[in-house]
Amino acid sequence: MSHEELPVPSFSSLGPVYGEGSPMEEAQLRFKKLKDKFAEVFSGSPQLYARSPGRVNLIGEHIDYEGYSVLPMAIRQDTIVAIRKAGAGEPKVLRIANVNDKYALCTYPADPDQEVDLKNHRWGHYFLCGYKGFYEYVKSKKIDVGEPVGLDVIVDGTVPTGSGLSSSAAFVCSSTIAIIAAFNVNLSKKEVAELTCDCERHIGTQSGGMDQAISVMAKPGFAELIDFNPIHASDVQLPKGGTFIIAHSLAESQKAVTAATNYNNRVVECRLAALVLAIKLGKNPKEAISEVKTLADVEQLCVKFANNHGSSDPGFTVKELLKKEPYTAEDIEKITEEPLTCVFKNSVTSLDVLRAAKHFKLFQRASHVYSEARRVYAFRDTVLSNISDENKLQKLGELMNDSHYSCSVLYECSCPELEELVKVCRDNGALGARLTGAGWGGCAVAFVKESIVPQFILNLKESFYQSRIEKGIIRNTELGLYVFASKPSSGAAIFTF
Repeated sequence: MSHEELPVPSFSSLGPVYGEGSPMEEAQLRFKKLKDKFAEVFSGSPQLYARSPGRVNLIGEHIDYEGYSVLPMAIRQDTIVAIRKAGAGEPKVLRIANVNDKYALCTYPADPDQEVDLKNHRWGHYFLCGYKGFYEYVKSKKIDVGEPVGLDVIVDGTVPTGSGLSSSAAFVCSSTIAIIAAFNVNLSKKEVAELTCDCERHIGTQSGGMDQAISVMAKPGFAELIDFNPIHASDVQLPKGGTFIIAHSLAESQKAVTAATNYNNRVVECRLAALVLAIKLGKNPKEAISEVKTLADVEQLCVKFANNHGSSDPGFTVKELLKKEPYTAEDIEKITEEPLTCVFKNSVTSLDVLRAAKHFKLFQRASHVYSEARRVYAFRDTVLSNISDENKLQKLGELMNDSHYSCSVLYECSCPELEELVKVCRDNGALGARLTGAGWGGCAVAFVKESIVPQFILNLKESFYQSRIEKGIIRNTELGLYVFASKPSSGAAIFTF
């Protein structure tokens, strides 16, 4: 049976996930704290615990929702959810508390059909996404889980929020897995990855599925090449001698809050670029609107056009057929022969984008997506090639640098703090450095020779973080949360003890 067909593993001890030494001691403390908090808030013990890690995307940014493969790895930081199903006579409410007191207790009715109130963003909404998604899933599969009951939940997360390390997916995945386990439903990792991607859409971001797939399917020691439709993960063993350093720009990326102007805006621009390309390449507008959802859908048409002009690159077709200047809605409607509000009539989040946007940069977005999709495979092929480890490290670094340039200039999902941080990383010896995650804040990932890691982190502290410590943006004692080395870590798990 393949890795993704297996269920999320269940353990009766922490060792298989957290290893030994200080990571294990740290985990034991966290679980004790969780259990104590549960007893304090709910006067009882959890039925079980579920954990799901954050991730760092090594290459392949903003292309998962376009149907293209990505190459992330799980990090050691994770979200743990302790859960207990309420008994028959107990109140039918969802009570969600956090080990960190800055997050107030959230209470919701135990009603799977309730709407998530996107206008009033609360941290507990992420659990509610998992709850709603679980009930939609069992209903669609005709699995009987009985009447809704109350749930008591305590959450503990170590993935920094707004960091681009997928704290939201770690939270949604651990919540959903905890609910699945509490109700004794058996699902494969692949089914959980697909389900949790659907769950997170309840928060209003048009997620592509990478974050959930790596969080659920990761294996210690490997990055994963993740393909979509259907979801499939292949192990990628990184070359010896290199380490990834993750560094926070200290600009918080609020993906759910700024979706209409940032994240979802790019999803809409990509769909529009795909439509315009499809029509210019001979598809009937009505047919294109009903069939073309992503740039992957028109790649073959673009390659065919490029082949006729001596190229094999879909990017060539983009250069030939899309203008570099931004398009207005009117420009696009002349091509689609239909108002954009009709094209997107079934997507509330896309209609929000149309209301907020003045123009659309189709050439730039499509150029990024097609070139980034090729870089992912170049990265994987480099790892598998017969060149020396030294040459592999250099080549992987170059691909990361090219990816950052594309994200920054063509996709415009960087910010001044990320630009400064990426430059500081390269100036201090990184083989490659790029923003990671959705961007507009959050983290950079730098690829560094193992031999220079301690010095590199020290230099980052002096060149980037020291001035921010002096301004009181962060405390010196918190630096370990904002800059750290990471090897590929293990994926989601359930604990019963």
